[in-house]
This record gives sequence, C-alpha cells and structure tokens, in this order.
Amino acid sequence: MGTSQEIATDGSPGAPARPVRWVAIAALFLATAFRGGAAADDLRTAADKMDAIMNDRAQAGTVVLSPRELNAWVRSQAPAGVREVTVRIESPGVATGAAMIDIGKVARAHGFQPVWPLSKLLDGEHPIRVTAQIRSARGSALVDIRRAEISGLEIDGRTLDLLVRYLVLPSCPNVAVGRPFEMGHHVERIDLQPAAVGVVIGPGR
Repeated sequence: MGTSQEIATDGSPGAPARPVRWVAIAALFLATAFRGGAAADDLRTAADKMDAIMNDRAQAGTVVLSPRELNAWVRSQAPAGVREVTVRIESPGVATGAAMIDIGKVARAHGFQPVWPLSKLLDGEHPIRVTAQIRSARGSALVDIRRAEISGLEIDGRTLDLLVRYLVLPSCPNVAVGRPFEMGHHVERIDLQPAAVGVVIGPGR
C-alpha cells in the first residue's frame, strides 16, 4: 500500500460531524458490532485518522485503517433508520455489505417524501445486501454496484436508482454511482483490501 503512516492523536476523540464524501457509499457496507474497550479504542483511533483527512491535515503517504477501525467509525456515522450494518471485503476493491434499513425513514429525514404507494413498500425495516466494486485513481473514484438485494430479492433498474436516491444522495450529494466523482481532501486513491484499507494522500495542492 505504499508508505504507511499513523495519524497522531490530538484532542478529545469523537465521531466526525459529517462523513467524508468519498466514504458515502461505504456507509451502506462498512461496519461490524464491537463491544467493550476494544470498540472504544478502534473508534478513537479511526476518528483521529478520519478527522485529519477531512481537515486536510493528513500528510502525504498512506493512512491505514484496519477493518476494526473502519467498521467502528462507519457504525458511528450510521443515520437513524440504519442498523446492524456488516461488511466483508471479498477481494481487492470489492465489498459486500448488509444492513437493516428503514428506507422511508432515512428518506424523510433528508427531506425526501416517497410517493404513495412506493412509501408503503419502503416503510419499515428491510434487510438490504449490496456488492459493489470501488475503483479509484488520480483523485477520482468510480463505484459500480454489482448486485443489490432487498429482503432477498435482487433489484436493478428503476428500483436500484430509487435506492441510491433515497439512501445515498440525501447525505452525500457529491457521490455518484456508475460515473467518476472527485474524492477531495488530497485523496489520490483508496486501496481496499481484505486485511486493511489504505487511503493514499497526495501532496498538498
């Protein structure tokens, strides 16, 4: 993953107020339940690293987040209506995740009002499972959804578009699915691996 760097702790730990734009899609995938002191430590170190990235304080090199750190941080960012998020990075750049999501609740929290009878289908919790490929280079990322399921039924086309509209765009309007988008914060690329995730920071511009 290149030169590894750890971001030093400076100040009281805590979850960042807003998700990083390029992590938005990962909110559908990345989190695992952790308990006890280890969970607090994972969130503390992850929050320090993410805060440095979001505030453009991360030095050039690779910020490495362990699966435990990344999962703990993303769980802390989950909005109301999203719970029990889990993830497995299947292979380099490919992640499969699942969550219990009340799509209608998430949509309305961000000012979207699903039309009837669609609202009747979206309200209440549904198990959602998504597999996506994430590619990135030269400051841009591309997210392609390979498979998506609601309550065990595969969805695509218009239904998948609505899922993205109601779950992703309200909180992260700069993220695109199926077309490149700029990651910002001097992030050159993201190296997704089963063992760890490396956020490659380029020189300040």
